[in-house]
Amino acid sequence: MTKSFTVSLQEIIQETVLETIYMPAKPDEILISSGDLNRPGLQFSGYFDYFDSARIQMLGKSEVGFLEDLEPKMRRTRIDEFVSHRPPAVILCRDLEVLPELLECCQKFNVPLLRSPEPTSSFMASLIAYLNVQLAPRITRHGVFVEVYGEGILLIGDSGVGKSETAIELIKRGHRLIADDAVEIRKVSSKTLVGSAPANIRHFIELRGIGIVNARRIFGMGSVKITEKIDMAIQLEQWVDSKVYDRMGLDNEFTEILNIRVPLVTIPVKPGRNLAIIIEVAAMNNRQKKMGYNAAQELMNNLGIVDDSPASTKVQISGLGYRKGEYFE
Repeated sequence: MTKSFTVSLQEIIQETVLETIYMPAKPDEILISSGDLNRPGLQFSGYFDYFDSARIQMLGKSEVGFLEDLEPKMRRTRIDEFVSHRPPAVILCRDLEVLPELLECCQKFNVPLLRSPEPTSSFMASLIAYLNVQLAPRITRHGVFVEVYGEGILLIGDSGVGKSETAIELIKRGHRLIADDAVEIRKVSSKTLVGSAPANIRHFIELRGIGIVNARRIFGMGSVKITEKIDMAIQLEQWVDSKVYDRMGLDNEFTEILNIRVPLVTIPVKPGRNLAIIIEVAAMNNRQKKMGYNAAQELMNNLGIVDDSPASTKVQISGLGYRKGEYFE
């Protein structure tokens, strides 16, 4: 069963700098559960089929102008019917004057009435973007999340494999830490995942043998970031001599997080390998792939090899042979 999340009206007021006209209760006790907004033009005309009373209601020039053109008795009836559905809040945009009937009905039905100086459309866009993040489905994964050359890299693997140590080396090389140990991942759209750290452990890193360190205090504000889009995942695992690792990178691997496929690269770990440099290259290579360039594919094209070549296809490359993504003597 999918868990639902809420955001308090107090947080929305602070985020969007709203003026409070009427507040029937403490705003931090009024919880918003819907990320959708509504402009009640149809409702003011009397149509309430499919009306979602869990949505915040937005009033702009069109809605207020329509109400002002109604006869006073009809205006009062339409506003009363609308507010009687008890939406979580009504927001006036463009610093429009508050209609007396609207204020009276909000007080009657205990509905918060707020006001913003912003144009209706732009305010709705910014509020929807904020609600999408705050109410997004989310999970917490064990791992380290860093930004490398603008790419959000999720490092996953068993405890003790070297994720935190690699993150420290990346920070020293000018990249930024987002989360260590626990990464909170939110699905903010059908194609986008955003990662962040829980507030109580933000900027802290655990290094075995040293303990807990604060990356922001040691390396400065430029070494950390609050949140970032997840562009790829890198699985760190101990090197196994008997395992055949990808030498070409022709086959794209993915891992699924919250029903979204994320590119996955497996990097074996053993003494002597500079993981920070390898991850930097992986980040740049992933960006190139998103821009339509695949180095392995270009090499295969230069050698006259196509993707659907049979398993028996072989080609000599500097004394080595190639078959289905791996080299042989």
